[in-house]
Amino acid sequence: MSIWWWLDQGWRPALEIFLLATGIFWAFRFIKGTRGAQMLTGLLALLLFLTIITRVLDLKVLNILLNQFFAVLALALVVIFQPELRRMLAELGTLPVFVSTRQQRENIEDIVQAADRLSPVKIGALLAIERNQQLAEVVEGGIPINADLTPEMLETIFFPNNAIHDGGVVIRENRILRAACIFPLTNRQDLSKSLGTRHRAAIGLTEETDAIAVVVSEETGAISYAHRGQLTWNVSVEELRAFLTAELVPSIQPRGLAAWWRKLRMASAAKGGET
Repeated sequence: MSIWWWLDQGWRPALEIFLLATGIFWAFRFIKGTRGAQMLTGLLALLLFLTIITRVLDLKVLNILLNQFFAVLALALVVIFQPELRRMLAELGTLPVFVSTRQQRENIEDIVQAADRLSPVKIGALLAIERNQQLAEVVEGGIPINADLTPEMLETIFFPNNAIHDGGVVIRENRILRAACIFPLTNRQDLSKSLGTRHRAAIGLTEETDAIAVVVSEETGAISYAHRGQLTWNVSVEELRAFLTAELVPSIQPRGLAAWWRKLRMASAAKGGET
């Protein structure tokens, strides 16, 4: 058999393996660090243990039950990982909002300045930065604001004597849409008992949506942010700015083959200049 026969017959299995491996990799990467990852690990470990036991000990009844369970496993996964699947499909099914890089940097600076001003005086705050997925479906209540995004406006909203300082605000591009909103709380049991309602709401919101939440602690003044269900606690202003910039400002750096080709051209140009 020639190599051409193997190329002709073997590209389909290779393509299937590549697609399956890519799908599994991105699925695990998407739920990595969320409560869904812990549940999936436990479920796979339990199924593997039961499968080995039934095969080694030839437990026919249990083997039949496992086969029946595998038939409905897809439905069970949809029910168990419903929040993660909903967030993933929402990200895939929506187009990004086109905002200029300059405008996005200005929005980030307004948010960072507000956190920097609120933190030293220990004024609690909870900000949800809307991205591709609109938050109206998961955010309850709230007062319509529809005001320009400025540090002064955020300070005014979260001032303790203000009637709307409780709850969170929803930010879309350079607008503050609503204030005094109620965000969904996370159901995770592995979180520190010291985390208050604001931090749990930030985690819960980012578990179900693609939003980014910024929190200022009322007790300590610590600045934190939540993304994809993960809370990063007690960050500096510079760290907050760097994270928001990395997530919200579109990168213009070439990647993949484009980056490799650009480096090759630069190396060739440098070599030609030396000669």
